[in-house]
Amino acid sequence: MPRTPFAPTVRAHRWAGFRYASRVARSAAPRLDPVVLVGGALHRKEDWGRVEQGMVESADVIATDLPGWGEADLLPSDHGPELLAESLRRMLDDLGVERANVFAGSYGTAIAFRFAQLHPERVSRMVLAGTMSSIPDWARPAMWEAVDLAVSGPRERFGPRAVEVLMCGDPEADIASRTVVERVISRRFGGVGADEIAKFVANTRRLLAGELIDTSLAPTVPIAFTTGSHDTLTPPELCRELALRCPESWFVEIARADHLIHLERPRELVDLMTRFFGREGLEGLPYAASVEDLRRVPALA
Repeated sequence: MPRTPFAPTVRAHRWAGFRYASRVARSAAPRLDPVVLVGGALHRKEDWGRVEQGMVESADVIATDLPGWGEADLLPSDHGPELLAESLRRMLDDLGVERANVFAGSYGTAIAFRFAQLHPERVSRMVLAGTMSSIPDWARPAMWEAVDLAVSGPRERFGPRAVEVLMCGDPEADIASRTVVERVISRRFGGVGADEIAKFVANTRRLLAGELIDTSLAPTVPIAFTTGSHDTLTPPELCRELALRCPESWFVEIARADHLIHLERPRELVDLMTRFFGREGLEGLPYAASVEDLRRVPALA
């Protein structure tokens, strides 16, 4: 039996001269505020699969192709997260959504974080997966190499290199669906056309140009920060460090997961989002290596 009788609808938006799009999957019985999904590198609004299917059981789900993603216009690298955050605001205005729950992963977390800073009244709650305040020096050479492969080739190395950047290199690490996820990511990055290559290059250069997230103003909305125990791109300690900068924060480390939780453990991610957006307790999660309520821990300056 389908989780919703309604076919998803796609709508075009425009902000600051850039065209972009949303995809709305309507819930048959919504009990939560709408859930907005903001993805990472090369993540299209159609790519949420089991996460969208799971969340639509309790909320309308709004997937995004913000400027620089999917079918949206290319966003030059000199534009920062603020334009993307305002694009998100305009999208919600167009859709008639006053308040939403927001999930963002990887690169998308910088956009969601900025959106919560600028428009806290539009956010009910937020889950940020695979995030940190800035890209460490040790991670930058690999990311620049991926850009060089995207621009100059050899193109056949781009997909495998993306896997090396995004996923833990330890073959002994216990990561759910590892082989399948490696194959999906390698195909996705290895099969992109010129338009998406240009967007990947611009977005990655934007990431490498400055601080990933501006921590000078901590969002006041409730935020659950999460990442996988084996995440080497945004390690748990760096994700938790960013969580400590926010007054209403929780940190959940997911076992048997790496950076791509939405592919590795989608059912568990949906459960975490449903519980948090529904204001349920997070204690005793069977898939969590650790759960911390950081609201009583002194925030980092």
